[in-house]
Amino acid sequence: MRTASRTILVLPPSTQSTPCTSGSLFWTLADMSAVSSLRSDNQFLCCICLDVFTDPVSTPCGHNFCKNCITQHWDMNVMCQCPMCKETFYIRPQLRVNTLLFEVVAEFRREAQQKAREVPCDICTGTRLKALKSCLVCQESYCQTHLEPHLTKKGLKRYQLIDALENLEGRMCKKHDKPLELFCKTNETCVCVLCSVSDHKNHEFVPLREEYEGKKAELEKTEAEIQQMIQKRRLKIQQVKESVKMSKCAADRQKAEGVQVFTALKESVDRGLKELIKEIEDKQETTEKQAEGLIKDLEQEISELMKRRSEVEQLSHSEDHLHLLQSFLTLKAAPPATDWTEVSVRPPSYEGTVVRAVAQLEETLRKLLRLRSSVKYTTDVTLDPDTASPVLILSDDGKQVYHSDVKKKLPDNPERFTRYCNVLGKQSFSSGRFYFEVQVKGKTKWDLGVARESINRKGEIPLSPQNGFWTVWLRNGNQYEANAGPSVPLCLQPGPEKVGVFVDYEEGLVSFYDVGAAALIYSFTGCSFTHKFHPYFSPCKNDGGKNSAPLIICPVNQTELIID
Repeated sequence: MRTASRTILVLPPSTQSTPCTSGSLFWTLADMSAVSSLRSDNQFLCCICLDVFTDPVSTPCGHNFCKNCITQHWDMNVMCQCPMCKETFYIRPQLRVNTLLFEVVAEFRREAQQKAREVPCDICTGTRLKALKSCLVCQESYCQTHLEPHLTKKGLKRYQLIDALENLEGRMCKKHDKPLELFCKTNETCVCVLCSVSDHKNHEFVPLREEYEGKKAELEKTEAEIQQMIQKRRLKIQQVKESVKMSKCAADRQKAEGVQVFTALKESVDRGLKELIKEIEDKQETTEKQAEGLIKDLEQEISELMKRRSEVEQLSHSEDHLHLLQSFLTLKAAPPATDWTEVSVRPPSYEGTVVRAVAQLEETLRKLLRLRSSVKYTTDVTLDPDTASPVLILSDDGKQVYHSDVKKKLPDNPERFTRYCNVLGKQSFSSGRFYFEVQVKGKTKWDLGVARESINRKGEIPLSPQNGFWTVWLRNGNQYEANAGPSVPLCLQPGPEKVGVFVDYEEGLVSFYDVGAAALIYSFTGCSFTHKFHPYFSPCKNDGGKNSAPLIICPVNQTELIID
């Protein structure tokens, strides 16, 4: 923001905090004139519009601004800061016109206007005094002293005197040497009285003052329009700066998210590579162990066969007829050797191992990106106590709910659930996208999702889209279902500890995610939404303490979304 070099006007302490009246001022206008020589014009300029103060106000830090300028400046910024010293006001100050400064500025304006109207005497030498009258004949202006001859000398008394004016030559008709006193509307020019009966005969005339007033009004209107255009452009500059600031913040968030995603992806790639290598090495190790077993069996048989061959060779050289015949029967009765013809070690097939690993990595990445795209629409959800069943206990911050065996005495208003232990979120949605996360850790039963605002809250409530519910639930600690009417069993082992719920109103989509695994649980698709929605929660009965853990609406932490 541009600021003008200026001297700050320091006001008495009592005038900075409360409005003053002229009767209670510490300084009078007479006192002001004593210090007028010490002040500079810049001290009466607003540093925002760079013009003389209009309705000046003082901020608590002691700096002065036009009331409209500082109000618009604060309206366009999130924080209230002094444009001069940058002091931050966490509570927006109540601004009142500073009466003392207002009168000082008004006096300054009057003096400036009077000074601007002063005409110096043409006769004075050295310091030229203020002229009182101008002579249209002599075409000179005179102070009180040098005006005396025109008032006393007989010849000069006949000359036409007027209030002191500058540029006397330009105020005389060059043709008739008469004052320009009329405005010819026909020719849009200033003329003298003789012009009106000669060159401008039959034209339309008005006195200069009348035309002056009209043109002045037009100029004031034009000035106001230009000032408005300036303010609009200043506002546009501020909007552009805010857009750039928002863009930078968004860019920084995207860079941080990109680093996080690609870091997680790199870690997942490293894990996938290790798993791939381990799978291949395990197959090779199994093959080697199988081969070692076969070799051991073969070597064992070779050893036995060599032993038998030795016995056969020894017996074949015996010359003892009886011994050969008796031993021959024993050798012949020995068990036959194993037929190894069809036995072999088949190398494992590694075909498709890398492709499957890459496909698994791609699927994991898709799940993560799908969940992250939902997380961008995070909404701060709180529980609505006016809808909570009398058997439910809600935390003071509206983020936790659990079942109690004690039924509270609560007004049976139309919004309240009375038959089932349900509660809705305060926030309603009828367009766009929203996402929230709920911790379900430690529970054996729960319902979770979204519901139409117009659902039945008093009687039987079958959970289905036909009845205005888009939910999933847990029963018996491990039975997960999507209540799609009919229900759809879900295979979730292990079950989620935190569930993310995402709704795209225009697309007719309700998705549930296992946040820890960055995995999709179930999606309701092709829905036709025409009503307001609320987040829907049911911690279910505590079952004697087995299901006493609360449902907890959690702040969304993107750093928890790790690729598994």
